[in-house]
Amino acid sequence: MSESKNLAPFDKMMIVRTIVLFLAWINQYLVMKGTSPLPFNDTDYEVAATALITFAASMWGWWKNNDVRFKARRNTQYLKDKGLK
Repeated sequence: MSESKNLAPFDKMMIVRTIVLFLAWINQYLVMKGTSPLPFNDTDYEVAATALITFAASMWGWWKNNDVRFKARRNTQYLKDKGLK
């Protein structure tokens, strides 16, 4: 069987956005459970800061065109190969 080459690689920034989003979700979960992941003493300030981080990461990840599915990555790679993207 021949070795198939992945012709539709993941975009590096999509991976970065996904990691930032997961870190924001973990941070938000820790705040909801009463753990202090950020070095703030005031609870209201901490909740507001983590909510802002979660919102920003979610919007950043949602706004960008993340080609997560193979078909989308393949189509994007096709457009790049043709010089259309």
